Amino acid sequence: MTTISKLTRFALIIISLILLSTFAWLNLSHVPTLNSVSPVSHPAQNERFDSLNTAFWRPSQLDWQTSPVDLSFLNKNEKPAGRRGFVKASGESLVFEDGSPARFWGTNITARTLFGTSKNNVKQQAKRISALGFNLVRIHHFDSPWVNPNIFGKNATDTQSLDPASLDKLDWWIKCLKDEGIYVWLDLHVQRALTEGDHIYGFNEIRKNGKVADLKGFNYVNPTIRQAMKRFNESYLNHINTYTNVAYKNEPAIMALLITNENDVTNHFGNTLLPNNNVPLHNKLYMNLANGFSVKYNLPIDKLWRSWEPGPSKLFLNDLEHDFNVDMISHLHGLGVKVPIATTSTWGDEPIFSLPALTTGDIIDVHAYGGELELEKNPLIEPSMVNWLSMGQIVGKPMSVTEWNVSPFPVPDRHSSPLYIASAARLQGWDAVMLYAYAQIPLNDAGTASNWHAFNDPALIATLPAAALLYRQGHVKEAKTTYAIAPNREQLFFQSNSPENSTAARTASEIGKLVIVMPEIPELPWLKKGTIQLGAKVIHNLNQSMIKTNATESLSDTGEIRRNWTKGIYTINTPCTQAAMGWIGNELLVLPDVKFDIKTRNASVAVQSLDGLPISRSFSLMISLGAQSVPADNALPFRSEPVKGLLTIRARKGLKLFIRTIDHKEKYIPFEYIDEKYLINLENSLDTSWLFLKLR
Repeated sequence: MTTISKLTRFALIIISLILLSTFAWLNLSHVPTLNSVSPVSHPAQNERFDSLNTAFWRPSQLDWQTSPVDLSFLNKNEKPAGRRGFVKASGESLVFEDGSPARFWGTNITARTLFGTSKNNVKQQAKRISALGFNLVRIHHFDSPWVNPNIFGKNATDTQSLDPASLDKLDWWIKCLKDEGIYVWLDLHVQRALTEGDHIYGFNEIRKNGKVADLKGFNYVNPTIRQAMKRFNESYLNHINTYTNVAYKNEPAIMALLITNENDVTNHFGNTLLPNNNVPLHNKLYMNLANGFSVKYNLPIDKLWRSWEPGPSKLFLNDLEHDFNVDMISHLHGLGVKVPIATTSTWGDEPIFSLPALTTGDIIDVHAYGGELELEKNPLIEPSMVNWLSMGQIVGKPMSVTEWNVSPFPVPDRHSSPLYIASAARLQGWDAVMLYAYAQIPLNDAGTASNWHAFNDPALIATLPAAALLYRQGHVKEAKTTYAIAPNREQLFFQSNSPENSTAARTASEIGKLVIVMPEIPELPWLKKGTIQLGAKVIHNLNQSMIKTNATESLSDTGEIRRNWTKGIYTINTPCTQAAMGWIGNELLVLPDVKFDIKTRNASVAVQSLDGLPISRSFSLMISLGAQSVPADNALPFRSEPVKGLLTIRARKGLKLFIRTIDHKEKYIPFEYIDEKYLINLENSLDTSWLFLKLR
C-alpha cells in the first residue's frame, strides 16, 4: 500500500468516526455499543502501565481527617444506627425489624486501627467514613496475635480474658459509628492464637513455635476448642458498651455476626487433621467421626477420610462443619443474639462443594480478590472476581461480601474496582458489600501506603464515593433474568466445580443474576432443597455458555452494564449514573447524557445525580475522576495521573461547576454551555478527582 493510500484511508476513518459519534450524540434515545466506535483494541503491552512516566503526575495526598466529598446525607435518616430495629434475614434479603429493606455498602476497620486510634480521631473518622458513603463497618483482626494489644490486651497468656482497655476502644468505635448512622459487623473469631492457658486438649501437637496454636480446622473435631470459643463469645457478646449502656448482643446497630473467619474443613483446613501433619490425637478424633459417618451412610471409609479429594469426603466434611455450626448457633441464640449469623466464608477460589455447610447460617458470606485488568478477563475462558463472588449466592439466603479488593499493591487500574463491584452487586442483588480494608494502622496521621489502607489511597478514594452512591441509591437495577445452577449430587460433591472451570457460571453472571440451588442429598438430611424461582433459566450443564462463544463483550439484561473485555472498557448507563472505565483513552464513548472524550489511557469517569433526579434534570451532579496513583516505596505522597480530556454533559441550565479545595472552599471552574450541554475541559490544573455541578 502506498503512502498516499494510507493517508486517504486514515482520513476516511476519521471522517466516519466523526459522523458516527455525531449521530449517536444527536440520537439521545440510542444506547450505543462499544462497537459503535473505532475497533482499536486496548494498547499494546509496551504502551501500558509499566511504561507510563510518573514524573509529570501531580503529588496527591488526601486529607486523612476529612472527606473530599460529602455523602453523609445517605445516612441522615439512619441516625443512630439501629433505629429501625434489628436486621433480619427474610428469604434472600436483609430487612430491618420495621420491615424496610436493609442494604449495606461497607468497609473493614482492622487490627491496630481499632486499638491505636485516639478517641478524637475515632469520632472524626466515623464522620469521614459516613461522608464517603459507607453505612457498614466490619470490625476485623481484633483477636489476631500480630496485633498487640488486641482484644486480650498486651502479651496475653490466654484467650478467655478480655482486656477492659481494649473493650473500651471497641465500645468507642461502635458508639461513634452508631451516631453517624453506620452499622457494625462483628466477627467472633479471626486469627486467634490459642495458648497453654486455654487448656486445650492436644495443645502440644498443634502449637506453633512452641508457644501458640491456630485453631482453624481443629475446632471442628476438638470439643475443648469449641468450648473455648463459646466462652469467648459469651464474654464478648454479654459485654455492656460503656458509652451506649447496651450489651453487644442487644445492640441493633450490630447487624450481623461471623462465627469464624476463612475457616472451613471442606476445602482449606481439612488436611490439617490428616496423619501426615503429626497430629495423632486430632487425627483420631477425625477418623472416629469419619468412621461413624461411613457406617451410617454406607460410604467407603478409604474414600471418606481423604479430605483433599472430591467425592465422599466432601459429604462428610460438610456434615462435620454443619454439626459445629449448629452447636455454635444454638449457643449464640441461647445468649440472646437476634441478628443474622454467618458461619464462615467461601474464599480462596473455593469450589461449590464448600457451599452446603454455609447454609446452616442465616446469611452466606463470600470473599474474593481480583488483580490487574479485571475488566479484560474474558468470561468465556477465565473468571473475574465478580464471577467468583457471584457463584457464592445460594437460593433462599441473603448474601454478604465481607472482603473484596485487588492485589498485589498497587494495582494500576484499581480505580475501576469500586464501581465495577458496586454495579455488579446491584445487578446480582447482593445485600452487604465490604471493601477490605479502610485501614489497619492507627488513624492518627496520614499513615503509609498499603493495599489495606484505602483511607489515604487516591486511586480508590477517587471512585469509592461514586460506588457508594450507585449502590445505596440503587442506580443499577437488579437483573431481570435469574440463572439457576442446579447441580446434582455428582456435580456438587464429586467434582471440583467453580468459576475456574464453569463457563456457565462465568457467562451467566455477566448478563443476569446467578444463583446456586442446593439439591436433596440423602447423606445430608439437614440440607434444604432450594426452590427455583418461576421463570428462572435452569443450568444443568456447567460448561454451557450463556453468551455467544465468539463474543467480545457482554450487556446485562437490564441494558445498563456493558463490558468489552477485548478493549478493556466498562460502561454504566442509567438515568442517575453514567460512567466509563478502563482503556477509555482516545475512545469516543457516548451515553444518553454524557459524552466521554478522554485522553488519559486508563481511567474511570463517572457522572452522577446527587439528588435522585435523572442527570438531565438534576440540580446537583458529582463527577468522579480516577486514574493511576502510585506511592514511592510505599511512602506518601502518592503521585496521581491526571484525567485529561473533554466531558460533555446534557443537564439543566443554570448550574455552576466547582471543585472543593483542600481547605474545603468552593473554587468555581470555567466551562461552556452550548445546546443544553456542559462542555468541561479536564486538565492538569484542576488538581482534583471530583467536580460538582449544582445551582449556586
